[in-house]
Amino acid sequence: MPEAPLVETRSLDAFYGEFQALFGVSLSIPAGKVVAVIGANGAGKSTLLKSIAGLLAVRRDAVLFSNEPIGSLRANAVVARGIALVPEGRRLFPSLTVEENLLIGGQLGRPGPWNLRRIYALFPVLAERRDLPSTSLSGGQQQMVAIGRALMSNPKLLLCDEISLGLAPIIIRDLYARLPEIVAEGISLLIVEQDIAQALAAADRVYCLQEGRIALEGAPGALTRDAISVAYFGM
Repeated sequence: MPEAPLVETRSLDAFYGEFQALFGVSLSIPAGKVVAVIGANGAGKSTLLKSIAGLLAVRRDAVLFSNEPIGSLRANAVVARGIALVPEGRRLFPSLTVEENLLIGGQLGRPGPWNLRRIYALFPVLAERRDLPSTSLSGGQQQMVAIGRALMSNPKLLLCDEISLGLAPIIIRDLYARLPEIVAEGISLLIVEQDIAQALAAADRVYCLQEGRIALEGAPGALTRDAISVAYFGM
């Protein structure tokens, strides 16, 4: 029998008040794999991550972690289980140094390979700037802090929300070049991206959201440009 996925959503509906943002979204994230979710602005990508991360209340059995329903758990309980979010816009604590921001991510004390030493090995520039205010860093360096802070919780699943947003192409390539080292530790990645080429290059499987519904899914090599264009733009 095939191995059960690490995380899956089953007919996930998500609401903001009376507004429905997701409609019956079902996807699967295998252990140690990279799954990308693409789609235009407003397609529901960030809502999907918030639903998995416990930041948005959803049906209990709509999100499963190691085959256990977690949809009703709050965000702190979800992190304790082993799911960490790198939020869109980084959301660092501006009054804290780089190292203090990283240490916040490790407060739960989950066992695992990620600690300050490993984060600084992954992102050497952060070691050089560890005592500086986090907001004094460049956008790309701040994104490294946000990723490092999430890794400090030693997650089994890392949710990455638009990590390339607003960054120069050379910085984006540098960030994505670090992902294989993260996956090598047995971590699964769910990446939300508007950059289709970047998502296809990094992922083992891709889902395209359109107006809150899955419009296309498959292995990157099996998806044609025309099919992706139709699913992405609805044209």
